[in-house]
Amino acid sequence: MSTIHVTIIDREGISHVLEAPTDMNMNVMELCKSAELPVEGTCGGMAMCASCHCYVEEEAPGTLPEKSDDEEDMLDEAFHVEDNSRLGCQLQLKDDMEGLVIRLAPVG
Repeated sequence: MSTIHVTIIDREGISHVLEAPTDMNMNVMELCKSAELPVEGTCGGMAMCASCHCYVEEEAPGTLPEKSDDEEDMLDEAFHVEDNSRLGCQLQLKDDMEGLVIRLAPVG
């Protein structure tokens, strides 16, 4: 099994360094849920609810996919959107994401 390290900063500012498998087709939302971090993922990863809204704090250049139209549309309706906003469900974990740092967005 191939793993990378992803840091998730929770809403209290606490950093959680997680080992993330890259061979299980998981996304950032599922990683957060597996670590029992407060991410709902109400729509099940369909980019329809923004309950996995997060901010990309650090990434290696070119490692993240462009936002899809569905992700852009959902972020247009979300609260607290910033330039680095993403939906965790749309970020599939891949080997070149080693060292990714994500901060959970405020709720509501």
